[in-house]
Amino acid sequence: MAGQSPSALVTGNSSGLGYGLTGALLERGWRVYGVSRRGCDLDGDPVDMRGDLTDFDALPPLLSRLLDDAEALDLVVLNAGVLGGIRLMQDTPLDDLKRVMDINVWANKVVLDWLLQWRQPVAQIVAVSSGAAVLGNRGWGAYAMSKASLNMLMRLYSHEFPATHLSALAPGLIDSAMMDYLCEMPDPDAFPALQRLRAARGTERMPGPREAAERVLDVLPELRRFASGSFVDIRQILAPEEYEALMKGGAN
Repeated sequence: MAGQSPSALVTGNSSGLGYGLTGALLERGWRVYGVSRRGCDLDGDPVDMRGDLTDFDALPPLLSRLLDDAEALDLVVLNAGVLGGIRLMQDTPLDDLKRVMDINVWANKVVLDWLLQWRQPVAQIVAVSSGAAVLGNRGWGAYAMSKASLNMLMRLYSHEFPATHLSALAPGLIDSAMMDYLCEMPDPDAFPALQRLRAARGTERMPGPREAAERVLDVLPELRRFASGSFVDIRQILAPEEYEALMKGGAN
């Protein structure tokens, strides 16, 4: 409605990119609705609820309560996700794969289904993906599979949201708690892709969550130039030479 602040729904906004996005949107004057397991402690009055996104029966009524006063959403960011362990596929138990798929894929399906039945205008939906979805690097099994599935999920749902622009966005490297694990625990000799991450940490190639969030928000208009349902790596827009080099490097 005219004169109202734009509004956004951000999942997984208690830390990392989701936390950065919530802060950046609030600073820009947006009304932000958030849902996460631990809650968001930011000032600026986000509308926030705690919940387990893998409780698929409880999630729809939680969203109904969270968005009770919303008449539309200008942006939805499906950000909640988990990494899983870095290990060979043959060493990855099925239960671990299922756990990662539940939060990285199926929870997003539940949110998308709820938005469809909500029947209020939603302008743009962005699912946070990863370059791992296309690179297939050694050791990234559960995470890479889940993000590849998420990419296809967004493409399929683009046919069912004709008035909404959907995209799966790889936001690039972000210095977060996930990176703590990647830079400290697995063996970079056994999983060579980790060497690139460790070399990038502490440089401008790996911004913190807030700076990464600002980059994501700045490219939202650019995403709409791609066909709805597309997978886009933010480096295609902001650093095409870096993106080309990454793709040429291939899986390792």
